[in-house]
Amino acid sequence: MKATWNGATIAESNDTVMVEGNPYFPESALNHALVKSSDRHTFCPWKGTASYYTLVVNGTENVDACWYYPEPKEAAAQIKGRVAFWKGVLVA
Repeated sequence: MKATWNGATIAESNDTVMVEGNPYFPESALNHALVKSSDRHTFCPWKGTASYYTLVVNGTENVDACWYYPEPKEAAAQIKGRVAFWKGVLVA
């Protein structure tokens, strides 16, 4: 699978895990040159606390378009070390 936004490949991998309809890519597949840390955090009762990255491509930001669970709860252990996307990021 490949995640793209604003003409750039954000992540690409054959090793994705589907959770709630979202493909989670290995963190190692993420193009770290195109992301910056965000201060946003949200909570999911069964996955835990999510953290976010903002995408920066060709001078344009997509705020909090990538999320991950640094310490997921046991029920979501399969997404530890993985990232997912939304906010217009095309995953195919």
